[in-house]
Amino acid sequence: MPLFQRPYVWSKERQWEPLWQDVKRVAERLLEGHESNHFLGAVVLQQLPNELGSLSSRSVIDGQQRLTTLQLLFDAIHGALETRGLTAFASQMKALVENPEAYRNSIEDVYKVWPTNKDRTGFNEVMSASFPVAYSGLQSKDTQIAKAHEYFSEVVSSWLDESDPGLRGRSLVDTISHHLQIVVIDLQSDEDAQEIFETLNARGTPLTAADLIKNFVFQRLEGSAQEIEKAYHKYWELFETPFWEAEVTTGRLTYPRSSLFLSQWLIAQTGQELTAREVFNRFKHYVEDLSQPVDELLPRLHEDARTYQELVKSSLESSGQLGHLPLFLYRISTLDSQVFTSLVIWLQESKAEAIPAQEVELTVSSIESWVVRRAILKLPTKRYNLLMVELLNQLRKSDPSQVGQITEAFFANQSSVNSFWPSDDEVIRELSTRPTYRRLGRPRLRMILEALEDRRRGFGGPTKGKYADSTVSRGVHSIEHIMPQEWRTNWAFSGDDEDAAERDSRVHQLGNLTLVTKAFNSKLSNDGWEEKRAAFKEHSTLLTTADVVDSMDFWSDNSIESRSKKLAKEITEIWPVPDNNVGLKEDAVTTSGVRVKVADLVQAGLLSPGQVIFARTQAHLGTQAIVSEDGGIYVDDKRYETPSAAAKAVTKAQAVAGWWFWLVDIESGESLSSIRDTYRSTLEEEGELEEDE
Repeated sequence: MPLFQRPYVWSKERQWEPLWQDVKRVAERLLEGHESNHFLGAVVLQQLPNELGSLSSRSVIDGQQRLTTLQLLFDAIHGALETRGLTAFASQMKALVENPEAYRNSIEDVYKVWPTNKDRTGFNEVMSASFPVAYSGLQSKDTQIAKAHEYFSEVVSSWLDESDPGLRGRSLVDTISHHLQIVVIDLQSDEDAQEIFETLNARGTPLTAADLIKNFVFQRLEGSAQEIEKAYHKYWELFETPFWEAEVTTGRLTYPRSSLFLSQWLIAQTGQELTAREVFNRFKHYVEDLSQPVDELLPRLHEDARTYQELVKSSLESSGQLGHLPLFLYRISTLDSQVFTSLVIWLQESKAEAIPAQEVELTVSSIESWVVRRAILKLPTKRYNLLMVELLNQLRKSDPSQVGQITEAFFANQSSVNSFWPSDDEVIRELSTRPTYRRLGRPRLRMILEALEDRRRGFGGPTKGKYADSTVSRGVHSIEHIMPQEWRTNWAFSGDDEDAAERDSRVHQLGNLTLVTKAFNSKLSNDGWEEKRAAFKEHSTLLTTADVVDSMDFWSDNSIESRSKKLAKEITEIWPVPDNNVGLKEDAVTTSGVRVKVADLVQAGLLSPGQVIFARTQAHLGTQAIVSEDGGIYVDDKRYETPSAAAKAVTKAQAVAGWWFWLVDIESGESLSSIRDTYRSTLEEEGELEEDE
């Protein structure tokens, strides 16, 4: 290994364990009388000059981590075989680790691979240790190299001892010797290794999972060239249409819809979690382990894809009443919860036809309620994929006639912050007191307001009667503040600065929001109540808006609070919870998230050390403060630990919403609160964050 190569960094979860699972899978198939290979990737080597009769040597340009790991695995297998008296097999493995003694002129010549400087001591110690290795006594016991060797020794030994070690040893050595494949690019000593390294790692368009799977499937497909081409047009061409090539967002990443579908389809088939980078390998293993030939698998995959496409296209329609599954797909797409696609695929498969329609409805309505309620409270989403796999495995083993009941009970019994089903009280408290417009993204909020409108029309919720011809159009309306954000211009007010700050927050509550069509003149947004009321009557046919304009002679802060509570209660009826819902156990967590501090924003680069911030209110116009590198806020050279403390010092009030009070830009009106929201959106795990007010 050249000096410039990085030290050994591979880990159990990402590399050692997947490698061993692949080796074990091939070995077990050999035991069953079936041959298969595992491809390890490619390495780039460059020949080094050597004297006649000496070892032929090569410098590793690319593949250092892979080659080092293989040597640790081979040596662990050698030791496990040796300690069980399987000397013949052990000798075959030793020949893959060590060079013949006649060619050794220095310590570097002992092993097939000699690591970079930092790893040499630990590598030599663990590879030369007597079997069984006493890892706790090694000086290098805390290095990744020693840990990798110990891991492989444990899993190999355990696997050999599951049955006949001799039979398993033969299969394992055969796997290592003949069924692991690697591509070697072997450069002459005068070739430009760096140029080739850069080309391999930085140029070209990466193949998608769908590209790799297509190539794999059609190489496996038997028949004449004409028959294979016919199968392509009949079963695969579907995936190369604009619908399947479209980029779909899940979380903060985007994937072609075809790749995302194939990963979710695999989860539905196997009941196992997988990441995007694992899709092709897992698909290949699934096919190899499946008794069904590729020519029988391909039509089934095509049929599932076609059914899913029809559901998704239906969910993307902006008008018309949707069935339970398309509506479910529309709503969870606004919540970026693509992990539930695997359940939809499973429900629609031919083997799931025995599931009664009411059980399908209960299944998707339970999941939808769980996801929407957690989204409203901005609870963590990180474990959703694990929960989905756990639920899917329960359903796969269950009576089809009880699928919906099992799903409902599954979520009702969740009790941790990562998985509990929020209660009515928690949802109502959140929606009737917090600035919903600021806390929820626009698509999510629009979807919730659409559901409220549909309920008025007799679609959804506890009522079954229909009071309108159709549901509201989806994804096309704008969200309008009844009392405008710029209320100071045309709305009467007699309070002080603290009251004004409260109103600034209150205008973003759920009760002050409604949907409007494109016909609504945005120039009227900041008008007074009478003008806006007349505009609503003229341009809106929505029943949620009619509730406001027909019943209110004047729109006030009390009106907002009253309507917020009313709408929040209706939302709990649209997305109900079962009576036996456990909810969040008090001893499960102490808080549902983390507290954002000004120091976090500085560390994230959203604020700069020494940055000036400005008081928002007219009464304190011109007042400035300075943000320090450690998150302190200085007003007139006096330090305050929080935005609220600094704001209280300026206003002399008992309580001030400090994150709202301080602006980072006077012209745009951007506040510390909006900067904090930006920071929150970058967190890998969303949670309900505490306010310092």
